[in-house]
Amino acid sequence: MRISGSPKIAMIGAGSLVFCKTLCADILATPALQGAEIRLMGPTQAKLNKMEGFLKELVAAEKLPAMVWSTTDRRKALEGADYVICMVQIGGVEAFESDVKIPLKYGVDQCIGDSMGPGGLMRAARTAPFLKELVADMEALCPNALLLNYTNPMAAVCLALGRLTKKVQFVGLCHGVQTTLDLISRYVEVPKERIGHWVAGINHMAWFLKLVDTRDGSNLYPKFRANCERPEYFKNEKVRIEVMRHYGYFMTESTGHLSEYLPWFRSSERALKEFCDEPGFGGESLAYYNFSKMLAEKFEKVNYLDTEPRKLGVRSEEYCSHILEAHQTGVAFNLQGNVRNDGFVTNLPDGCCVEVPVFVDRNGLHPVRVGALPTACAALNLTNVNVQMLGAEAAMEGDPEKLMQAIALDPLTSAKLTLAEARAMTAELLESQAKWLPQFKGRKLKNLPRIVVPAGTAGVEVPTDPALAIANRFGELANRKV
Repeated sequence: MRISGSPKIAMIGAGSLVFCKTLCADILATPALQGAEIRLMGPTQAKLNKMEGFLKELVAAEKLPAMVWSTTDRRKALEGADYVICMVQIGGVEAFESDVKIPLKYGVDQCIGDSMGPGGLMRAARTAPFLKELVADMEALCPNALLLNYTNPMAAVCLALGRLTKKVQFVGLCHGVQTTLDLISRYVEVPKERIGHWVAGINHMAWFLKLVDTRDGSNLYPKFRANCERPEYFKNEKVRIEVMRHYGYFMTESTGHLSEYLPWFRSSERALKEFCDEPGFGGESLAYYNFSKMLAEKFEKVNYLDTEPRKLGVRSEEYCSHILEAHQTGVAFNLQGNVRNDGFVTNLPDGCCVEVPVFVDRNGLHPVRVGALPTACAALNLTNVNVQMLGAEAAMEGDPEKLMQAIALDPLTSAKLTLAEARAMTAELLESQAKWLPQFKGRKLKNLPRIVVPAGTAGVEVPTDPALAIANRFGELANRKV
């Protein structure tokens, strides 16, 4: 517990173009946090200098008591910290390119490529060594700090965190619920703040189990489902709506994301044309990589912060500042968080990462027990959870065989590739990203050449298989004259 006007906040990965600036502005716009000491940490001092300079100018313009400084030394940033905010992308755009382009060569078409599929699993593998070091440093230097994770792949990262530490309290944060409520609000014509909701599942595949109008307690799902049947509504979110039509509930992530997590939408040209035909995150191939590359090139020699106003605005919908505020003041705040499943969702495996309601107060983070999801919802979640658990284990152990097995098990990959093709693709990915994968050094996938059966080859004599015996009996009966 900490009640202080000067919390120490370590921003790990502070060169982030999006998250760092947004989260720091939210923190500085929060009265209870305006005396904070913000510690910017990242591997590139030049990027840190730009962010530090911008934030200092903002602090000066708003006449705030906050302190801002930067360092490339993670341990220095963590020492005595009250909060640690993680937003790293190991390998950056360079690694991201092979995450999506190598699988595309094999026929695995990704729109986002940062959470599931070959791209998400490789990102998890690159992030695992960093997580191990971060947790060890936190246990030594700031064991009571709250760790807020924004790094993707969210589920695999939080799953790994749950295995790496029992001391550090952490939560993974996403904005899927907040942004999806904007869409639902428009579809049911009820103000967002009036929509009561009960959401649980896994990151990017959490289910809106209840939608009610808090004014009168009425169920909003019938109107929502009815409107989703109309073409002008269906057009915006084809994948999410199609899944709801067949599985009963709406989910928390966009068509572009969800189309990668399931086998039905990107595994054939006809499915891509029908369901993933909107631009950008509406399903376009390589949309997130192309966007990231464009921004990196655009701002490589230009400081985008030069055009940002030195003035505080309204806080964003990101949970970060609200969590810190609740922890500082004791005024509870409710959120949707990614945590280790310690019985919170009873029909998903213990130890996996689940996304459930959480409230935070002076005493920290308190996930809520949801109980069992509808069976069909849990079954769909499990297709991703199994991959996440195997992928996180492979990443932490540096085991190339387990990594290949996870990639091959991925729903989209398994709908497109044979096991041999998945093995070849994994080998190419490992080779292309070796410099970011120290835990795999000196370890390679087994070479399993294709076994060719020449025409006319007779099989080795074996005892009759019971199923074969039955088939033979069917044949005998079919040919018997009666």
